[in-house]
Amino acid sequence: MTITRGYAALTPGGKIEPYEFERREVGPLDVAIDIEYAGICHSDIHQAREEWGKAIFPMVPGHEIVGRISAVGSDVTEFNVGDLAGIGCFVDSCGECKNCQLGKNNYCLTHTTWTYNATEADGVTPTYGGYSQSIVAKADHVLHVSDTLDRAGVAPLLCAGITVYSPLRHWNAGPGKNVAVMGLGGLGHMGVKIAAAMGAHVTVLSHSESKRADALAMGAHEFICTADTEALAAAANTFDIIINTVSADIDLHPYIRTLGMWGTLVCVGAPGKPYSINGGELMTQQRSLAGSGIGGIQETQEMLDFCAENGIVSEVEVIDANYINEAYDRVVASDVRFRFVIDTATI
Repeated sequence: MTITRGYAALTPGGKIEPYEFERREVGPLDVAIDIEYAGICHSDIHQAREEWGKAIFPMVPGHEIVGRISAVGSDVTEFNVGDLAGIGCFVDSCGECKNCQLGKNNYCLTHTTWTYNATEADGVTPTYGGYSQSIVAKADHVLHVSDTLDRAGVAPLLCAGITVYSPLRHWNAGPGKNVAVMGLGGLGHMGVKIAAAMGAHVTVLSHSESKRADALAMGAHEFICTADTEALAAAANTFDIIINTVSADIDLHPYIRTLGMWGTLVCVGAPGKPYSINGGELMTQQRSLAGSGIGGIQETQEMLDFCAENGIVSEVEVIDANYINEAYDRVVASDVRFRFVIDTATI
């Protein structure tokens, strides 16, 4: 075991504060990473504040991790010391169930080991995340990161990037497709950049007119302020794909009506309450309502390669570790452009 320093919530809803803990030694199939940047995802806040059910404390959050490989296990061939690498939302899966065999190990039917607030495959050993100096993980759940991209901007790709890339890829976003992105926050702005790079016609649906300039600068072709109900209604039967990044409890029906024939509204945000849906809105135009959660390791690597080829990174505010609590409050208040990333050299 090796001692590392990080930042943790020691109790539900408690302040995020300095914390020392142990990382396991590097096994034959593992790599160790000296973490350089760790993104702050809104889900970190939900879990640290125990808003999604009972959690494991002390909790070291963080699943948007970028750093350099510092050690490799004796049986690891795909990484070398010094390689730039990333870790996303999970660090292990069974590898044997049908979903894992399909490359969808984010949907493992046996045991997905989340990067933090979870247990290893033994069901006992807790996992600790990226708000720390280092991490040890199985090499086959670690991603290669291009040196051509800004490392701080890459970190949120490990969650926000793959969360929107996966449904865009699955529902065939590209030339000839009309794609709408609901919300222009940490997830939404990545959806705009990636959908535009795929060649789709992109529209941002936002309740805030102040987001128009940012949306167009990031590659959106059109912008609809949803506070203007007439403008939203005028988009009826328009979109092939809508990526809903909004985590608030909202009425989906006005958005469903903007779907064209066989259009799909995909939820990637996690609201606090179940949606109430009128089936008739889906029957019209044979529309679909779907959900999507992150992506498998293979697809996440594909996303990182796509972003490297197209020069895509997240828009970030880099912070010192001692600013995490203020950052949490600002995320909740939607006061960030567009993702906070911790410089772990400040831990």
